[in-house]
Amino acid sequence: MTKKYFLTLAFIAGVTLFLKAQLPGGFGQIHGNFQIDAQYYNPDSTIGAPVVPEKALSNGWGVLTYTNGKFGAGLRYESYQNVMQGFDPRFKGQGVTYRYFTYDNDKLEITVGNSYDQFGSGLIYRTYEDRGLGFDNSLDGVRVRFNPYRGVYLKGAWGRQRQFFALSPAIVRGLDGEVIVNELSDRLDSTMRKTRIILGGSFVSKYQLDQDPLLVLPNNVGAWAARLNLIRPKINFFAEYAYKINDPHLANNNIYKPGEALFLNFTYSHKGVGLSLGAKHIDNMSFRSDRSATGNAGLINYLPALTKQHTYVLSAYYPYASQPNGELSWQADLTYKFKKGTKLGGKYGTNVALNFSAAHMIDTTNLNDLGAGGRRLGYSTNWFGFNDSLFFRDLNFEMYKKVSNKFRYTFLVGSIWYNKNVVEGKSGYPIIFTQYVVADLIFTLNSKLTLRTDLEHMYCVEDFGSWAAALVELTIGEHFFVAAMDQYNYGNKEEDKRVHYVNVQGGYTKGTIRITAGYGKQRAGIFCVGGVCRFVPASNGFTLNITSSF
Repeated sequence: MTKKYFLTLAFIAGVTLFLKAQLPGGFGQIHGNFQIDAQYYNPDSTIGAPVVPEKALSNGWGVLTYTNGKFGAGLRYESYQNVMQGFDPRFKGQGVTYRYFTYDNDKLEITVGNSYDQFGSGLIYRTYEDRGLGFDNSLDGVRVRFNPYRGVYLKGAWGRQRQFFALSPAIVRGLDGEVIVNELSDRLDSTMRKTRIILGGSFVSKYQLDQDPLLVLPNNVGAWAARLNLIRPKINFFAEYAYKINDPHLANNNIYKPGEALFLNFTYSHKGVGLSLGAKHIDNMSFRSDRSATGNAGLINYLPALTKQHTYVLSAYYPYASQPNGELSWQADLTYKFKKGTKLGGKYGTNVALNFSAAHMIDTTNLNDLGAGGRRLGYSTNWFGFNDSLFFRDLNFEMYKKVSNKFRYTFLVGSIWYNKNVVEGKSGYPIIFTQYVVADLIFTLNSKLTLRTDLEHMYCVEDFGSWAAALVELTIGEHFFVAAMDQYNYGNKEEDKRVHYVNVQGGYTKGTIRITAGYGKQRAGIFCVGGVCRFVPASNGFTLNITSSF
């Protein structure tokens, strides 16, 4: 029996003994959730769906958590038989990938095992899990949170990150401190009643032994960050700056230039008006617990994308992925609600939103020092400067209106400029320009039937051309729904690829149980959440999803 499974059995035995010991004073609470995703694949050369030797693939999870007063424990079992298309093939097999014990007495919290956490906005440290992306970089080790004095919050973490069914080669160590100035004393709290000031700072380092035969690489790489959060009625301002020392690795062409990042965000809200402004400068900020890692593997930090997170299929056709090697981006989002009873508000009011976001390459000067004897800094950076190389731009307008108790709608229109060469690592493509429009109509037919009709169009000359999409979904009572969707690539320059991607689904929901089954074609594309993306290949076949929690 391997050491890994011995430790897993020891953990389960420890939980069992702990539960028995708690019985006289109370059993505590057990919660959990389960999920199974499976698909049967048909090869389809017309849409590029590959042959799947296993015919059917599945992803499965089961999570159990136990709490009793100040103590808690949990574990997650995962099974990939084999992993579904579109997820990293290194997720293969099964096992307990997440387990922990924790003690929390309000002032001090200690967790041993796996943990998730974030320092500030995540510029130098964020561990989290997203099953839809196939992403999990939990830290396996020790995490401590400590509140030594009112208004002062400290936390630290030490361990190795999960890397599929193994651990990353680097040891990751981090410390974060936060001071809420208002909470330091009653006098300050009284004086600053309308102003809340939060100051924070972080330090994270990784240790990975240098085993490169050609380059001299640092065994220890450190990064620090400082942040400010100012909160007043109607206003919230957040700023964070991060710096990382030289960290040559595969993703940055092994240059020794330090990395820097600045994230700014300002929000204002008052009586139906909302304004959000954001800006981000990233320069050589790929921070990984494995120098040779690619894709989403081994990420220590998180660099959020300042773009609208589209939910409709055609407006989300070209999503943006953050560019850690260099990016200057910004976003403005304005929302307004026309009041009830006004000419534009009508009986129920009208919500509108205007959004603009853009990302450019940072302005750099090539140092031509990568040859023999060079300093290998690669380039120098002009702060807040950007060149003509556009990565992404999105301008859109959205309106939501409830017309009556029987009918409501959402209308979305916008344009996207997309650099496929940068975002997807392709070559030879021009900047792709699209214009999209969405009409999402919801009709309440009676107390048991709700009909949703989603009509979409995306005009595009480059790449695969224009698309049209239509969705019809009928909700029957509290438990059942049926839906059918067609995405038609009518503008493809190759006539034999002007395909209808038809998909039908049905589902049952009761309480926390949800079962969905479907059949149809899925187009190839990029799926992103918050700037982290994965490629989804084309597929044709049956799908099954089961989720439950207790």
